Amino acid sequence: MYKWVLLALMAAFQGNALAAGEHGEGITKETLLKSETSWEGTAYRHYPAGAPQITMLKVTVEPNKVLAWHTHPCISAVYMTGGSVSLTVKATGVKKTFKQGDSFTDTVDIIHQGVSGDKGAEMLVFFACADNKPLTVKAAE
Repeated sequence: MYKWVLLALMAAFQGNALAAGEHGEGITKETLLKSETSWEGTAYRHYPAGAPQITMLKVTVEPNKVLAWHTHPCISAVYMTGGSVSLTVKATGVKKTFKQGDSFTDTVDIIHQGVSGDKGAEMLVFFACADNKPLTVKAAE
């Protein structure tokens, strides 16, 4: 399953994917996510300059965990493999909850916070970054 999730996330960042028929029979594709904006609606400006670096993380968060306010300097896409997470933007209070099976794009350079649900949260996170930039930066208090 993770292999197909990775392929779908890669397709979301590379534009139009090849039609399933171009790979032979017995293959189906489902676009899980394709977006030019983060989950709260901010348009992506550009990829960071430098040598491309792709990172995929499996992130597991214990139940009812409040994460620190933070930002991401790079574009990322998330596929929820279990539980749920509620995200809140600090400046606006905009909030959205994502659950198992959901896909979403995260914010770039916007301070936000996550809170896991009663069953915790498990997700695959795909970052498109460059030059060993940090993937997450804790916000100043």
